[in-house]
Amino acid sequence: MPDINIDLFLALLKQEVASYQVPVVDLIAVQSKDPFKVLVATILSARTKDETTAKACSRLFAKAPEATALAALSQEEIRTLIYPVGFFKNKARYLAALPAALDTFGGKVPTELDDLLSLPGVGRKTANLVLAVAFGKPAICVDTHVHRIMNIWGYVETTTPEQTEMALRRKLPQKYWLTVNSILVAFGQGTCKPVGPHCDRCVLAAYCPKLGVTPRRLPRPRHKERPTLRLISWNVNGIRAAAKKGFVDIVQGLGPDIMAIQETKAHPEQLSAELTGMNGYEAYFAAARKKGYSGLAVYTRLKPIRVITGLGRDEFDSEGRLLTLEFDSFFLVNAYFHNAQPGLSRLDYKLAFNRALHDFVDELTAQKTVVLCGDLNVAHKEIDLANPKANEKNPGFSAEERAWLDTFLASGYVDTFRLFNQEPGQYTWWSYRFNARRKNIGWRIDYFIVDAGSRQRLKGAAILSDIMGSDHCPVQLELRR
Repeated sequence: MPDINIDLFLALLKQEVASYQVPVVDLIAVQSKDPFKVLVATILSARTKDETTAKACSRLFAKAPEATALAALSQEEIRTLIYPVGFFKNKARYLAALPAALDTFGGKVPTELDDLLSLPGVGRKTANLVLAVAFGKPAICVDTHVHRIMNIWGYVETTTPEQTEMALRRKLPQKYWLTVNSILVAFGQGTCKPVGPHCDRCVLAAYCPKLGVTPRRLPRPRHKERPTLRLISWNVNGIRAAAKKGFVDIVQGLGPDIMAIQETKAHPEQLSAELTGMNGYEAYFAAARKKGYSGLAVYTRLKPIRVITGLGRDEFDSEGRLLTLEFDSFFLVNAYFHNAQPGLSRLDYKLAFNRALHDFVDELTAQKTVVLCGDLNVAHKEIDLANPKANEKNPGFSAEERAWLDTFLASGYVDTFRLFNQEPGQYTWWSYRFNARRKNIGWRIDYFIVDAGSRQRLKGAAILSDIMGSDHCPVQLELRR
């Protein structure tokens, strides 16, 4: 474990982040010095951007500046006021129950850890933050930024925020307990970002061991063309939900030339300007007729020659499952294949779509390189999922779906990831249940596939399994120009 000078690190960062945006909970504490508002703001801030939290707090506190006024609001009213913070339905339920829970403590926010933990929606991170920020009591609040950065420095070697908290209680001088969260949250949001940290301009660059860090790729001069293109594909399981989990920062940190997105679950007019006009990219969308369902997007630094939405067949195109961009030397086909559904009830429809897509791609291949990417909703071989025997008759691993992929690849296409990597345990989707991702009980159902005639253009393919924000992770292809 590196021997870092924690006094030096935190002193440099305290000076560095003085000009950064103040974390919203600290801002509210400075403005009001009200433990109730600090508690509520902390509950709202979980897995939500500061600017979203601040606006929600402003709306809520205008109606309910204290617990008795909050008790007068219905859960539905609270939900409307705090939307669109992350998990707003759960948080509305917690806040609706909060006044009654505070009655146990005379209507006041308690000042002891165990008492705070008894309140609805309050975990260790929230409780410690309230103790430190609202009451100035020695407590270490460990959120994802503190946990991540302390491990990057090698100051602790832990796997969960809870373990980090306990390690810091043993090791970190108590004089830093009240301030370490504010400093590292600001630093984590502004410089040491979860994806593509800005190590190139970090005040700690000369000292930080950078354990497990992949720094951002600096933009190349515009007059110099990259010898390869970096393409990334990601099923985000709802682009608006992904936005609350740092989607734009993730894309900017990864810096792809083209980012293909599946399952946007939104029409373009439902999206923020940040999502429709992401800095450095042109955006193209294909939405399903049904709102909140399916849908695709492509963010590209390269200007396409033309954009083709769907297959030209209404029975398929109404679901927003195909978006093709033609560039100078290749077609990008962004696809979100159907789920065959339990009992394989939609298998025939899926296979009909697959065959139509195969014909469509064959026509493109006759013209230039074709790159097909997306969520194919099928694991090809037993190596591509953790429990093949138990899933042989299930959607995504049925004999019929796998046979279609056999036929497709045999007709002149290449599964790019398996060209470079034959290792087991390489997955792109994990159930949200049973801690499947932590246990790596997953499926590889997201692909980059190219026509066999363009195989020489392939430089690399990878699964970016450390990128969070969805039940899928991104997959990547490096394509020679």
